[in-house]
Formats: sequence, C-alpha cells, structure tokens
Amino acid sequence: MKETRTCQNCKKEFVIEQEDFDFYSKVKVPPPTWCPECRMIRRFVWRNERNLFRKKEEITGQEIFSGIHPDSPIKIYKRGYWWGDNWDPLEYGRGYDFSRPFFEQFKELMYAAPWPSMSAVRLVNSDYCNNASDLKNAYLCFDFGVGENIGYVIGGTTVTDSFDLYQTRHTELSYDNYMSDESYRVFFSVNCEDCHEVWFSRNLIGCQNCFGCVNLRNKSYHIWNKPVSRDEYKKFMQEFQSGSRKTIDETKRRAHEFWEQFPMRFTLGINNVNSWGEHVEHCKNAKVCYSVHNAENVKYCQSLDHKVSDSYDHTIWGDATSLIYECCTIGEESSGCKFSYNSLGCRDIEYSAYCNASSDLFGCFGLHKKQYCILNKQYSKEEYKKLRDKIAAHMNEMPFTDLQGRVYKYGEFFPSEFSPFAYNETIAQDFFTLSEAEAKSKGFRWREPNAKEFATTIDAANLPDNVKDVNDGILKEIIKCSGCGKAYRIIQMELQFYRRIPLPLPRLCPECRFKERFKFVNPPRYWYTQCNCTGLNDDLKIYRNGAPHFHGEGHCPNEFETSYAPEKHAIVYCEKCYQAEVV
Repeated sequence: MKETRTCQNCKKEFVIEQEDFDFYSKVKVPPPTWCPECRMIRRFVWRNERNLFRKKEEITGQEIFSGIHPDSPIKIYKRGYWWGDNWDPLEYGRGYDFSRPFFEQFKELMYAAPWPSMSAVRLVNSDYCNNASDLKNAYLCFDFGVGENIGYVIGGTTVTDSFDLYQTRHTELSYDNYMSDESYRVFFSVNCEDCHEVWFSRNLIGCQNCFGCVNLRNKSYHIWNKPVSRDEYKKFMQEFQSGSRKTIDETKRRAHEFWEQFPMRFTLGINNVNSWGEHVEHCKNAKVCYSVHNAENVKYCQSLDHKVSDSYDHTIWGDATSLIYECCTIGEESSGCKFSYNSLGCRDIEYSAYCNASSDLFGCFGLHKKQYCILNKQYSKEEYKKLRDKIAAHMNEMPFTDLQGRVYKYGEFFPSEFSPFAYNETIAQDFFTLSEAEAKSKGFRWREPNAKEFATTIDAANLPDNVKDVNDGILKEIIKCSGCGKAYRIIQMELQFYRRIPLPLPRLCPECRFKERFKFVNPPRYWYTQCNCTGLNDDLKIYRNGAPHFHGEGHCPNEFETSYAPEKHAIVYCEKCYQAEVV
C-alpha cells in the first residue's frame, strides 16, 4: 500500500510507501505531514555549521567565540563549564501546563537554559572549532572528528597535516579537495578515493602519480589522461612550479575545463546494495540518502557515518545509532530518539536537545545522565510514562500553529522559527540558497553579518607569487581577501604546510575558499532524466566514447534520478555507460 499526500509546507504531493508506514508503526509515530525535502530543510535550519560569533558568556560576562549570534537571546556558558558539575539543568525544570501548546513550553525552556558556547568535545589546542570532536592542533574546522595539525577542514573524519578540505575521510598531507578519501598527498581534486600523489584530478580510484586526470581506475603516471613513463612524469613534476600562485591558478582553470569534457556518473556511490541517493558509500538499503556512509535500512537521511541502522530523516552524525527519526545531530550509540537535536549517547528521548547519556526524556534540554524527565522535571518511571502519553495526546488536541499557519502536532520536528540561527547562518543556505526576501517569505529568520571589521595591512593581490619568497613576517599581516574584501590571516602551522609541499599563499579568505570548493557539490535534491549517452557521443557531442556500449550506436534507454541539476549542463551517464568509459 502506498499513499499520496499533500505537503503542509510547500503544498506539493509526496508519496508514503508501505515500507515507510511500516517504519512509522515500528517507532510509534504518525506519518509525516511535510514532504521529505521540506522536512530536511526544517532540520537544516537548526545547523549552524561553521559561523563563529563573539558573544558574552553568562557567568563572567567575558566576550568569547560561540556558534550563537550575539543578538540571540540565548545565554551561553563556556564549553568546559557547561559540561561540568557547577550548574544543574534540573533547576530549569517546570511542570507541564495543559492550557498551552507543548511547543510553546519547550521553547521557553530552551531559551531559559544555558547553551554551550561550542558544540565540541575532546579538543586539544583547537579552540576555534565547532561541531567537532577529538581534534588536536586544529584551526577553524567544523563538522569534523579525529584530526591533528589541520585547518579549514569541514566535514569528515581522520585527517592529519592537511588544509582546506571538504567532506574528507582518512587523508594525510592534502590540500584544497572535495572528497579525497583514503588518500595521501592529493591536491586541488574532487572525488579521489585511495589515491597517492594526485594533482588537479577528478573521479579517480586507486591511482597514484596522476596530474590533471579524469575517470581513471588503478592507474599510475598519467598527465591529462595520457600515460607517460615514470621518468617523464618525474621530470614534469620537477618543472611544475607548485609554489607559484600564477601557475596554480592557470592549471586549476585548465583542469576544470578539462573535467567538463568527460561524463559524470549519475550518482557518487561505492560498494552499495539496494541503495540510491548521492555520495552514498558502503550501505545496504539506503534510499534517498545524501552523504551517508556505512548505514543499513535508512531513508531520507543526510551526512551520517559509522554504523547507522533502521532510521528515517536522520540528519548529521551517527556512530552506531539506530531507530532514529526526525532528528538533527544525534550520535554516539543513541537509539530510539525522535524529534530531537544535538544529543549523544541517549536512548528513547523525544523533543529534547543537548542531552547526554540519558534516557526516557520528553521535552528536555541540557540534561546529563538523567532518566524519566519531562521539561527538565524529574518523575518516577510510572509517573513519566503516564504523563508522557497524556502530553502526546494533548499535542494533538491543542497543536501549535506557527507564524506561517503551519500546524504542529505530535510527530513534527521543532518549528523553524524556534531555531536560534538565521537561515543564512545555516547549512540550509549552502544547499538551498535563498535571498533575504525569499527566506523571510517562507518564515525563516535572516541576519546580515556584522562581523568585526579589521584594518587590513596588505592586499592579497600583493602577496608574493611564490611561497619561497614569503618570510615569517606574513604571520603578522592582516590580509584583504581578493574575493569578498574581508580580513584573514596566515597562521604558523599553515605557513609551514605551504612551505613543505610547496604551495602558494591563498588569495581568498577561508569562507571564499570554501565556496569555491562547494561549487562542485551537488545538493540533496534529485531530477529524473535520461542517460546522455548516444552510443558514440554524449548528447552535446562534447565527449566521444572510447568503448562500445550495451545499447550499440543508439541512444541509451536508461533513466534515473540524479543530483545533477539540468542547468549544470554536465555530461551524465548511467552506471553501465559510465563504467564502460572509465579506464
């Protein structure tokens, strides 16, 4: 049985399959009233991933860095203090008021209790990192775990001695990549797996000593997809001026133009069974998922890793989680969590946030090692179960209605207007960019950046072309970004890295560099289309096939859903046609 419903938010139709109904029954929730994409964006607006602000800490009044904007009424504690025993979250507890909607009462608790200045654990000399764990000597790293001597790394795990990476796993001595996994010394590349000594390349697996290449498998000593001898390659690399900004910029431009002449696989996926989406790896029964690794029996999930199972609408984190539904940033062996946010090691919690190692909570905030609590008030097991059921029923009898007229009963995630973040401060803006007017018309908050302005001492355009001409005095300079004009600096660890490779100093600030890499990121949105292969060429006759295909010289009949938007004008091949062309 499947059922077509109309999304309460966007008014478009969406389908609930029998397997979906089975899951909802298993976790005891009603079917959703919002479509999968609207549910995802609703969770995304609770995720400020990489913006840091200066905000006064509640205890000392000291201005510190935080993920919470200074204009937000939320009060913050220093991360170490928040995790300590000097305050008691139960002091903010309150009884449930059946004369008011649940969501109103939870919002009051959420804004009354203190938040940690940063969402991070187990950091060493990594004060300017957020949404992170297990880092040492890390600088401006976000959504990341397990790393040492790294800077400007966003998304992924286990990286050492690397800078300016996005969505990277198990990589060392690499720079300016998007998805360079299980790799060593990979530079200015996209989607390179198990590679070594690779420059300006895309879609490589098991390659080493390759420069400016596309769609290669287990190859060595190739330049612009052409094989060369070991000595020829060595001579080429000796003559390549990797420390020169002019050389790097020209080579990057040529590489990007070269990549566009080759077909892209309709989806990025590795070692999957009965799975589809984008950037799905080592999964079984993972459907309509995005950037999900090592998961089984999951659907409508994003940015998960490390043994996630039996979950729907689970956004960010993972690490041995199961039976998660409509949650954002839940991890570390959590299970049975519903409609919750930024919690770890929890079991059977609902409508709760920033809770740790707790179970059987409903509408709680900031609790550590607690059980049987509602709105941060302690109950006995019997009292908890009875009151929890009454509140769930009351949420349906007296639902909350947001400013856009959308109705929130039991089964909906937190309203977007409750989020302390503005739309343009969150990952929603990265993937689904809106103008200020568009965001406000949809009921989202918007804030213009008011970052502290610094007097710059040098324009990026006037930096030395070659890193060999850079002295330690650069560490004292405040550099004006060639893109947005904002100030940025070069830190000691970073300069040492550039000299070691060697690489030129960046002319763009970290945020502009991130946006340049993000241009190669497809959104978690899918379009139904047909394979672009016509037998001998692609539809636009840009690429000429190098091998015979299963459909002969006629147009490939295969159709699929892909994250490549039509306006990208990419050459997109189905699995069979793409595999016929990779070499």
